[in-house]
Amino acid sequence: MKAEQEGDLLEEEDAPPENGVQTNQYSSISPPASPVAQDEPFSTYFEDKVAIPDNVSQVFSFRKLWAFTGPGFLMSIAYLDPGNIESDLQSGAKAGFKLLWILLGATIIGLLLQRLAARLGVVTGMHLAEVCNRQYPTVPRVILWLMVELAIIGSDMQEVIGCAIALNLLSVGRIPLWGGVLITITDTFVFLFLDKYGLRKLEAFFGFLITVMALSFGYEYVMVKPNQAELLKGMFVPYCADCGPVQLEQAVGIVGAVIMPHNIYLHSALVKSRDIDRKNKNEVKEANKYYFIESTVALFISFLINVFVVAVFAQAFFNKTNIEMNSQCNATGSPHTDLFPLNNDTLQVDIYKGGVVLGCFFGPAALYIWAIGILAAGQSSTMTGTYSGQFVMEGFLNLRWSRFARVLLTRSIAITPTLLVAIFQDVEHLTGMNDFLNVLQSMQLPFALIPILTFTSLTSIMNDFANGMVWKISGGVVILVVCAINMYFVVVYVTALNSVLLYVLSALLSIAYLCFVGYLAWHCLVSLGVSWLDFGSRMQLSRHTDIYLLTDMDTDTDTLVER
Repeated sequence: MKAEQEGDLLEEEDAPPENGVQTNQYSSISPPASPVAQDEPFSTYFEDKVAIPDNVSQVFSFRKLWAFTGPGFLMSIAYLDPGNIESDLQSGAKAGFKLLWILLGATIIGLLLQRLAARLGVVTGMHLAEVCNRQYPTVPRVILWLMVELAIIGSDMQEVIGCAIALNLLSVGRIPLWGGVLITITDTFVFLFLDKYGLRKLEAFFGFLITVMALSFGYEYVMVKPNQAELLKGMFVPYCADCGPVQLEQAVGIVGAVIMPHNIYLHSALVKSRDIDRKNKNEVKEANKYYFIESTVALFISFLINVFVVAVFAQAFFNKTNIEMNSQCNATGSPHTDLFPLNNDTLQVDIYKGGVVLGCFFGPAALYIWAIGILAAGQSSTMTGTYSGQFVMEGFLNLRWSRFARVLLTRSIAITPTLLVAIFQDVEHLTGMNDFLNVLQSMQLPFALIPILTFTSLTSIMNDFANGMVWKISGGVVILVVCAINMYFVVVYVTALNSVLLYVLSALLSIAYLCFVGYLAWHCLVSLGVSWLDFGSRMQLSRHTDIYLLTDMDTDTDTLVER
């Protein structure tokens, strides 16, 4: 039987292309796992799929949009994690309203990249990590997985510690940082199994957390009453008057905080939760349309929440000094007066100090509501970060463990360093660690952006939905600009270390890093049609990849042979 199936596959491979779609010679990079070996369906997360109404004939249907609503909002939580909130408040405190246009531009770029991720998942039925597993040779695949895991660990540390800081603020310091980390770990395990009660209930829970963030930070916005004219000017006038290196570094930090590598992998997986017939071109096209609309709405809401935070700190704390903060906190009887030394240095804030200064200027209610918003941001992003870790690990390593074992492994990898930091660091001195984690995540961006552009540009993978010339060029330019901006951020960070040993170590790591990025970029350029780079030293191509790539992970062997 196996020999007959292989023979059928060979005959199918030699058949002319269907629908007039020509197969790119560069359709694969390494042989995939044998399709015959996929003898049973394997569910990563969503055992049930949301049905899509099929009796709606309008060009646009709110019923269908509601059916597709969910994955985009889960994806948008990465734009609202504690790292983003800290970037927002620092932007407001250091540059006022002047960098809002950077935030707007970064969110739009993020939307375009998320569109590519969603299209890959819808068209192929596989998420980005699974496609990477089938396309790249073993060594690059393992390196890629390790790099993405580093990004997830860095993001997870910020998210969990964000929750711990919120709990510390809410308990007036009674819950130490390490205690908050343990509480967050525990409740994350509990919440992660909500999807056992139905996927839509899980999505509703995330919607509730986004609503809590909107109400919390919206309350601060209404209370502070920012200057609306300055806000609109900062959002739509792409200029930063009287800005120096501090503001430039903050602008780069905004881009790095908004566009996160693991979120590309996450979104490409979440879209698999809808019941779509991928053999029906119209259904696939319709799914792409509604997912893009949903993602646009979700990121618009996340953008508004980020604007709330920037505006609050721009209006109330821009150009404020430490001695002003000390005087105000002392006058209100705050126990945190010692956080602000008696000097005229510009105020430096993070999510912990941000809550403190809000409490000093606007009363205890402002502090506690801020902490509730941070807790919702940290809890929701910790959960989606766990999903990212599972999708990435399952996709790259093809794990077939029990669900609890997979959750335990991915959580342990991310949580262990976080717990160590929480034990040996106090809550007031985490800014240096956050800077390092931002740099770490910035360095991992090419390992998501380059593969997603590569695979969505291949007709052998995307068929009629492959990127057109406009998307190839614009996508390439956007990814080049984003990676260059983040590399600048890394260079600024490294040069500030003032250690010859660290300079030498950074130089050695940079050589290895750039070589691997160059390898991925080489494959990407060939997939974009730069044929003169497609020279003979390329890896041996697989003969069966094209057939298998267009087959869903859950499709059995008989269906595959029929196709």
